[in-house]
Amino acid sequence: MPTTQPAVVNYAPEPHAVELREIQMPEVGADDVLLQVAAVGVCGSDLHQWTAEHSWPVNYPVTLGHEFAGTVCQTGSRVKGFTEGDRVCSETAAVIDPDSPLSRVGRYNLDPSRQGFGYGVDGAMTEWVRVPARCLHRVPDSLRLRTAALTEPCCVAFSAVAANVSILPGDRVLVLGPGPIGLLCGAIASLRGAEVAVVGLPRDATRLELATEFGCTRLLAEEAEDWARSRDGLGCDGIVDAAGVSATLKVAIDLVRPDGWISKVGWGRDALGFSLDPLVQKNVQLQGSFSHTWATWERVLALLASGALPAEKIVGGTWPLADWHEAFHKMHSGSIAKSVLEVTPET
Repeated sequence: MPTTQPAVVNYAPEPHAVELREIQMPEVGADDVLLQVAAVGVCGSDLHQWTAEHSWPVNYPVTLGHEFAGTVCQTGSRVKGFTEGDRVCSETAAVIDPDSPLSRVGRYNLDPSRQGFGYGVDGAMTEWVRVPARCLHRVPDSLRLRTAALTEPCCVAFSAVAANVSILPGDRVLVLGPGPIGLLCGAIASLRGAEVAVVGLPRDATRLELATEFGCTRLLAEEAEDWARSRDGLGCDGIVDAAGVSATLKVAIDLVRPDGWISKVGWGRDALGFSLDPLVQKNVQLQGSFSHTWATWERVLALLASGALPAEKIVGGTWPLADWHEAFHKMHSGSIAKSVLEVTPET
């Protein structure tokens, strides 16, 4: 085992302060495993840290990457249930307080002391990563590790449209933003029986085309209102705000029907410059949606293994770790929906 390894490191709170560096190999604690990374997805939050447009605290310098799968190659002395060679993927809550009230009721994703891979502790855009064994899930034999690396964004989407809100067959759901999370939200809302449309801008043409592959209608922004009101004039049953900017919340409030819901999953650091009175007048449920829990991961892995959720459709290309910059740029430009770094390709 080498003493150092290459890693994609975000080293300062400045635009484009990301580079490939040699870092020390992690030391595995009693409750950890050392995971050989097979593949790691590029998330919108990785891009936000790359451009310094994020709104969360970062422990610089930090290795990016929180969407990953790989193979166990070492286990700590207290680890049970996992052995060398196991194919696994990992949740993102790298550090939690197991005794906090939220952790004790299974909502460790909301523990205020939580720190995630890629911003709080070193993530998986490297060859080997230290992972607490409690974060691991077995990857079904039928599922490639490259696909299993997409479990995390699928879980984000599942939380936004299945765990945190109620969708009935026949509901009309509008998704604002055709990024990876928006596309996956559309896919899962469709699985729940909703009539779904995904909204984007002209530059999002490639991503909007992917929405149709998940059974969704593709719309440009100027078409959204007509679609939302086409049934009875009142608006959509639900709106998923996955656009990653603050301004789209006003669109959501305008287009949701009275007594409907808005699921806010996209981040946006800018202040709101409009009144929330229509939210009150319409009696609308505004639901924030953050992260996920163990049960969500198990459900999503089952969906991926069954083929019911063909998440690999969002992947526009794969790159080796050394070509991380091209992978970031291609995704940031909007020419593809999702980049994946294949660190140790599965044979």
